[in-house]
Amino acid sequence: MNKSARMEQIEVLRIKLEVLKREHRDLDEAIHALEERGSADMLTIRRLKKQKLALKDQIAVLEDRITPDIIA
Repeated sequence: MNKSARMEQIEVLRIKLEVLKREHRDLDEAIHALEERGSADMLTIRRLKKQKLALKDQIAVLEDRITPDIIA
């Protein structure tokens, strides 16, 4: 893969990363709003928290792909 194609791929990954981070923040805000309301369905909150954890895992994978390996 040439350098230009690699740079394009990294930019696409960065955009995907930002989208996932935004979704993660939105879920966090939704969870807090439901918890503060007090009448929230615990099953719904649990599902949202699972989604949030899955997003966190996807974010970590993308960050690892973007960050070059550095041999110390």
